[in-house]
Amino acid sequence: MNDSVKNQQKINFQKKLDEVIFALEQSQKKNPDFSKPKLLLHACCGPCSSYVLEYLSKYFQITVYYYNPNIYPKEEYERRILELKKLYKIFPPAQNVQIVEAEYLPQQFYNAVDVEKNPELADEKEKGERCRRCYELRLKRSYEYAKENHFDFFCTTLSISPFKDAEKINEIGMLLAGLKSSEEIQEESPKWLFSDFKKKGGFKRSLELSAEYGMYRQNYCGCVFSKKNSGVE
Repeated sequence: MNDSVKNQQKINFQKKLDEVIFALEQSQKKNPDFSKPKLLLHACCGPCSSYVLEYLSKYFQITVYYYNPNIYPKEEYERRILELKKLYKIFPPAQNVQIVEAEYLPQQFYNAVDVEKNPELADEKEKGERCRRCYELRLKRSYEYAKENHFDFFCTTLSISPFKDAEKINEIGMLLAGLKSSEEIQEESPKWLFSDFKKKGGFKRSLELSAEYGMYRQNYCGCVFSKKNSGVE
């Protein structure tokens, strides 16, 4: 990781998001014809994306990008994308949301985490180096799609989980967007949308929405290593 990013004081990512939203609210008030910026939102599942859509759909035109080659086995991958699509048909904040499903290529995940060369990563707890490599893989592909398709912002739902490292996620997003500091003005698109969606009761709200809409909530992160380490059969 870039030292200039590593050595920064701890950043309040929720505050950074609040600043973007405030600026958008002011623009909407001043201009009735204001067009919402386009946001590519990487999503790992329906439950994690529920609160994020509820929160952000007022301010952005959202396209959900489902790129998750880490999910194991294939049946679990298919179940999660099916649940996400089912939710979006009945969830009001998702009425105008488009879903883009990337090709499911698990070998991309195994190449990225490279447990063969680093066997100690297989038994590592969540938030470690294996997870960081997985975040980087998915965010890089999301950034590339956002850039190719002229999105204004890109982001991920991953930070809503208390088992995910929001600092690492935002560091990766910053580097992809070409930022050396969180205080830099982002001029080129796609811009990284800072976030820590577990803040402001986001994770709790996702649990409430899961119960309200009868969503399937997985009992492990997704990859074969997290499944094994969680003791899931």
